[in-house]
Amino acid sequence: MKKLFLIYGGKSQEHDISILTALNISKSLDYQLYEVYPIYIAKNGVWHALNRLECGAQSEQELTAISQHSEVLPTVIKQDNAIVFPVLHGPNGEDGTIQGLFEMLDVPYVGTGVMASACGMDKIISKKIFEKAGIPQLAYVEVYKKAWEDDAQSLIQKCENELTYPMFVKPANMGSSVGISKAENVSELENAIRVALRYDRRVVVETGVIARELEVAMLGNDDAKASVVGEVLKVVDFYDFEEKYKNGNAQLQIPAKIDETISRQIRDYAVTAYKALDGSGLSRVDFFLTENNDIYINEINTLPGFTQFSMYPLLWEATGIAYADLITELLRLAQERYDEKKLYQQVN
Repeated sequence: MKKLFLIYGGKSQEHDISILTALNISKSLDYQLYEVYPIYIAKNGVWHALNRLECGAQSEQELTAISQHSEVLPTVIKQDNAIVFPVLHGPNGEDGTIQGLFEMLDVPYVGTGVMASACGMDKIISKKIFEKAGIPQLAYVEVYKKAWEDDAQSLIQKCENELTYPMFVKPANMGSSVGISKAENVSELENAIRVALRYDRRVVVETGVIARELEVAMLGNDDAKASVVGEVLKVVDFYDFEEKYKNGNAQLQIPAKIDETISRQIRDYAVTAYKALDGSGLSRVDFFLTENNDIYINEINTLPGFTQFSMYPLLWEATGIAYADLITELLRLAQERYDEKKLYQQVN
């Protein structure tokens, strides 16, 4: 029986979301095929090996029950006949850092590789890649902390010259709406940039647009496929971190009520974005759709959540893949990619 290490928690702002994701996944794993070992990374970065799961975890507390003997080194996952399922959101989880560790330890793992994870997480780098791939996106301005400290007013002026209000301000490397603010005027813009700079030394300021928010789930390696298109319905004007995850106010329409031609184009763009990053395993690609049917890519999330509010598994369910089957396929894809890399290493 293969050992499966479910890794969750972490030091990022999305620690609690990660635990919810792990809880959901643990209930849908095939315990006839895998010995499941939870690895909880506490907020201080310490790794803890918890008791083997005989079936799905019953609560978040079960997945965070640290004992005095549970502290372990990351090398605990370097075992024969093992596979890793990381569900660490945000920095140190989906930005290529822990993926690099898995590569060093030579273990198969679910999700995108080092480069795709790093580029997908970084909103500035991914925008440059999407631009090269010919995918339309909204105008934006890059803000760096040093430049902001040296001459904030010049950067504000640049934003107002090149963009239009409302503007959305985002840390370059953060997910799940953490640190993101909407600015309707210059004073809100200044404050939003200051907030974003608490989370990253690089910030993206994007022009505002009146648009629907559409999302596509990707699944696969080189032969990746796109799901049906889903829509995040706007019950509130802007979904910040609290609204999205703690209040559960995000309402979803799956599939989205859009023209088939638009749906096909969005799915094509999603595949293009995924391949441009050299994605593997899974991702969710987010888009804007205006009243004039203009399509703009928003971002790619290389490790989307599996919480009860998450779009990714719901999109695949609507496409014809049940939650448990989706988990099984992700594990298969991880092993497939690992085996393929081994073949190249043998040649070289």
